[in-house]
Amino acid sequence: MLFTKGVLPSVSIIAPAYNEANNIIESTNSLLNQHYPDFELVVVNDGSKDSTLQLLISYYALEKKDILLPERLKTRACRGVYTSKSIPNLIVIDKMNGGKADSLNLGLNASTKEFFCGIDADSLLEPDALLKAVSVMLDYQEESIATGGNICPVNGCSVELGSLDETTLPAKFLPRLQSLEYLRSFMSGRVGWAHMNLLLIISGAFGIFQRERTIKTGGYLTKKGKYKKDTVGEDMELVVRLSRFMKEQNRPYRVQYAFNANCWTEVPETWKVLHRQRDRWHRGLIDILFFHSTMIGNPRYGKLGLVAMPYYFVFEFIGPFIEAQGLAMVGIAALIGALNFQMALLLFTTTILLGILVSVFSVFISEFDREMYGSKDVARLLYMAVIENFGTRQIISLWRVTAFFSAMRKNRGWGAQVRKGFKKTKTT
Repeated sequence: MLFTKGVLPSVSIIAPAYNEANNIIESTNSLLNQHYPDFELVVVNDGSKDSTLQLLISYYALEKKDILLPERLKTRACRGVYTSKSIPNLIVIDKMNGGKADSLNLGLNASTKEFFCGIDADSLLEPDALLKAVSVMLDYQEESIATGGNICPVNGCSVELGSLDETTLPAKFLPRLQSLEYLRSFMSGRVGWAHMNLLLIISGAFGIFQRERTIKTGGYLTKKGKYKKDTVGEDMELVVRLSRFMKEQNRPYRVQYAFNANCWTEVPETWKVLHRQRDRWHRGLIDILFFHSTMIGNPRYGKLGLVAMPYYFVFEFIGPFIEAQGLAMVGIAALIGALNFQMALLLFTTTILLGILVSVFSVFISEFDREMYGSKDVARLLYMAVIENFGTRQIISLWRVTAFFSAMRKNRGWGAQVRKGFKKTKTT
């Protein structure tokens, strides 16, 4: 039924790629293998210094075409457009380096479909992920301006020609910790926000947006764009800006979430790279809260201004400072003998048990819908739900405090993340 003409909107998949030679062929294959009635794939090479472009040209037998792209959004210069005779829905664009947001804007200029799916070029989509993510738009009469799906760590999984042959938990501690974090964030967080139609975060690794509305509101933030501003939190900022636009126009809308649409991506495996990633995430949040500060507590925006934005301001922005102050005060009180150990132990136990409970339920909810991991891996996730509360969670919270001071410094970009590439399936 979903493949009946006109039931689902057409989609342009836009995949910015910068130095993704380790993953680009597997990722592109996974995107081309989508089980969806009407889509095109636009891979944007953002001035890569490695062999990303050459690999694409060679593998897909691409030919350079004299195509003039419309300039509805201002971007860095396009250096070439490549197409394939055997794969008509594949377009590869080579451009001067300008960052992820700039590449997505150029992809928006080149795309032709009703919706677009922004995805990281180091990610793998399950064959029915796009179908599941878009089909949730049929559940409501209101216009859907955006929808997103799950993000799962691909570390440890076996990949062959863009397809997941085996899904297992990562062997290393940090990627395994992030597997639990992602489950908790999506299954217990975004499900609830989407149910209240207050979802403000759709992961940049897998997000689907209404193309024309995105262009009319200025596309992704860049210094060349409408607002003359860059941000490292372009995924959340776009959702907030689209939601703000719809509220100001008094138009009913929904931001959707598909709990069963999975995108697999490589996550950091070292403390240094993880710190850099979380620092960037929190700097992006702070930047968005300041840029859209007029929405916080503003009844003009309804629940968006009175519930969602204040939540992120109080619990995500101010919360880490309160937690850090609390930890410091407990330490000082213990040193000077002013600490009530029984009360402190009770509060600590209650907090830890609550955190464990949320994580455990998130794991079971995920496995109830679909058995993603084997029983041994589920047991490992439940073990991680306990031990992450003793040290690791506090360290990540302190990183969010230091990210505030990092955000106050200018010229702080994305920072590089070292990619090891997908684990290939062993052949005999």
